[in-house]
Formats: sequence, structure tokens, C-alpha cells
Amino acid sequence: MKILVTGGTGFVGSHLVEQLLDAGHEVVCLVRSPAKAEALFVERRPRLVQGTLFDAAALRQAAEGVEAIVHGAAVLTARSRAEFFEVNEEGTRRVLAAAPPPLARFVYVSSLAAAGPSTRGHQLQGGEREAPVTHYGASKLAGEIAVRGGTVPWTIVRPPSVYGPRDVEFLRVFRLVRKGVMPVFGDGSQELSFVYVSDLARALVAVLGSREAAGRLYYPCHPDIVRQRAFAQAVARAVRPDAPPLRLVPLPGALARAGLWVTGTTAWLLGRATMLSADKANEFLAEAWTCSPAALERDTGWTATNSLSVGLAKTAAWYRNQGWL
Repeated sequence: MKILVTGGTGFVGSHLVEQLLDAGHEVVCLVRSPAKAEALFVERRPRLVQGTLFDAAALRQAAEGVEAIVHGAAVLTARSRAEFFEVNEEGTRRVLAAAPPPLARFVYVSSLAAAGPSTRGHQLQGGEREAPVTHYGASKLAGEIAVRGGTVPWTIVRPPSVYGPRDVEFLRVFRLVRKGVMPVFGDGSQELSFVYVSDLARALVAVLGSREAAGRLYYPCHPDIVRQRAFAQAVARAVRPDAPPLRLVPLPGALARAGLWVTGTTAWLLGRATMLSADKANEFLAEAWTCSPAALERDTGWTATNSLSVGLAKTAAWYRNQGWL
């Protein structure tokens, strides 16, 4: 199958491209920097088309003759709500517009943030009413709405927190834990779902090849639910297994909100984007971000094979081998 992947040089996208190439698919990637892609894909390389989501000619060239599209390009941080929607909603509409008929499947890589938080002890299944609490989540939901309103067969996946080799976001957590201390929001009882990056890539491949997945929404995640403080301790065991227990520093909600407002405002004044903004307070302080993989497992046979402890150990080893940790 000939498949277009947007966001193919990103954290998740690069793992997906490798798995698609391993499976014998012909892969086309729309990339900003061909040099970055060439350095990333050394042994097997997809066909590269230089351009952005807002370059109509490049999009048409990349999409020409493809049988499926996996749209993973997105922004995780932005300087304003408008910037989130510009890429995550309008960019999605532009990819949809470039899709050549007849397209077998359009897979949209959304986020658990589009659904909004869950409640303690109750995992999201996929039929709940969405209630995003951040600009990012709202923009990803807007992208989903665009996909559902299109004319091509679609599948939407909403990953929870994704970790693994090449990730730079969780790298900050690993480096902080290495110092023996880790702040937790509230009392650290927030419940969380996770997925290891190679498991997520396998889920995307699985829905591409599943007729049952057409017109469906899924949560690709490991079934185990982990509390925030337990996650921090699991990272500590992966990073420093022979060290004393990790010291957890609780951040009361009011203090966390004030600190996020300060960092967010400072970044805005400097014209920069940051993950640590007031907008993220509702996400960091929600009681749960959990979901169930049951529907995905039922329709495709996919299962997450990497438990948190196994995935964190692999991630820590990769960081060390790269000199990142």
C-alpha cells in the first residue's frame, strides 16, 4: 500500500514510518527538512516531499496516488489558541482536501486531550461527550470534527501520554528524577494511562489494515492505570535502580496554578511557546486521564505489549545510549 504520513519525522511519526517500511509499504512523508529526515532514516528511507501543511502544491505532490493517509502532524505548544487551531484544525482540513479519491483510509492521530479528563476509577471508552480543558485539546477535537465531516473513510485514534525512544518531553522527567527529586501535582493521586511509542505505531498500522476500524474512534493504550506518584517512582527505578527512594514534592493546586501562570506569561512576553502555561493547569490538576483499549483490541486484535516498567527501562537505556541521560 502507498501511504502518506504527515509528521513523519516527529517522535511518533518516525516510529510509524519505520514500521510501515518494515511491513513492505511504500511510504511518502511531507517534511519541512529533508536533511532531518535523511539523518533519521538511514537504512530505509521513505520518499520525501519538502513542504508544510499550508503548501498546497507540496501537499498535492505528496498525496498523489496514495491509498491511505496517516495525519500525525500537529503542534503541542503554541503562543495562542489561534495558533493551535491554525495547525491542528485548519492544517487537518488542508490534508483532507489534498486526499486523492478513492482513498482507502484517513487515519487521524488525535489525543486523549480532545476528549478531556476522565474521573477516578472510570476509563473513557469512546462514546462519552468530549470536554477538552486546554486549547490544544480543543484544537485536536476540532481536527476530529473536520475528519468526521469529510467524505473519506476515516479512523480516529486518541493516544494518552506517549513515551519511548526519541521523545524529548519525557526526557525532562527522566533528567529531573535522576537528581532524586520529582514534583507531583496535588497529592500525586492523579490516575493516568500510557502507551509505549512502538505499541502506538503498531496500533496505527493495525487500524490501517482493519475494515472494522472504518468510522471508529479508538484509545491505543496499555490497560494498566498508574497514579502519578507511582509513575514517578517507576521512572526512578528505570533511571537509578540502586539509588535511595525518590523524593516526591507535592505542589498544591493553588501554587501550581500560580507557577504555571508565571511561566506561561513570561513565555508569552518573550514570544515563545511553552508546555508550562496557565492553560495546562486544568490538565495537570485533573483527577484522571485514563482510557480503555478494549474497542481497539476487539476490532483489530492489537494489544499493548510493553508494560510501563518494561517501556521505561527501554526508554532509559535509549537515552543513555544517545548521551541524553
